[in-house]
Amino acid sequence: MSNNNKYLIFLGCAVPYRVSSYEISARKVLAKLGVELVEMPEFNCCGLPLDPVSHEMMLILAARNLAIAEQTGLNILTLCPGCAGTLKKVNKTLKEDKVLREKINTHLKESGLEFKGTTTTKHIMQVLIEDVGIDKIKKAVVKPLTMLQVAEHVGCHLLRPKSVIGFDDPEDPQTLKTLIEATGATCLDYIDETECCGAPSVGVSDKIALQLARDKLNHVKMVDAQALITICAFCHIMFDTNELRIEKMFSETYGIPILHYPQLLGLALGLTPEELAFNELRVNTSKLLKQVNEGAK
Repeated sequence: MSNNNKYLIFLGCAVPYRVSSYEISARKVLAKLGVELVEMPEFNCCGLPLDPVSHEMMLILAARNLAIAEQTGLNILTLCPGCAGTLKKVNKTLKEDKVLREKINTHLKESGLEFKGTTTTKHIMQVLIEDVGIDKIKKAVVKPLTMLQVAEHVGCHLLRPKSVIGFDDPEDPQTLKTLIEATGATCLDYIDETECCGAPSVGVSDKIALQLARDKLNHVKMVDAQALITICAFCHIMFDTNELRIEKMFSETYGIPILHYPQLLGLALGLTPEELAFNELRVNTSKLLKQVNEGAK
């Protein structure tokens, strides 16, 4: 297998501990599509949470991860948009700024590491669209989800800033829609698709965060979407964890399952809900899965 289909998987901090269903389903789907994942040795936090406290420490942490990847000769695949964005940004910054690169390498030298700028980082969505390709995904589909009409939520970090991330349009994103439609499902348009899920506001105001999530759920409900598809751990947590809470607080009724994109794709590839960790989702998916099963008969 060529290195074009082989990546170091960078799990980051949140995914393994808070959204294992994302990791489980992603690993299953990537294996089905011929993507080989290599466990990244001794990785640390991407650095993003520390940036407001110490920009230099953020650079060191990110550069350490990149230097470790460089030693393996493999590129990095992440599931978290925040991790992807941070590693991409630091990689670009250090490659372009020789003085800063030398300063950061002084710190890395203590651990026997050196940042050279020879690796790249891609989010799983970018790997699927650019490296696996839509044609291969469509050919791998054995259970087209033509019975489903779903909505997408791309989130804020995955495509911004475009100067660093380098693919798709943050104001009119099409990649996730294209990937959803490759499963056979219809991706519905709805009001304010690109608005934030509310998660960044949690530390400032729980009320504001929940209101933002509520607005999104209301708009998704308006188009009768059978599920909301996410590609970000924190966006998923914001909706899946809080949907029942929002229903209770605001006397709403949604019943909208929140699926990781790899879970949706996995169903189309013939994987079972058990293999895709549907049991870890908080919003009940039984109605959705019943429609999938009946539609496949």
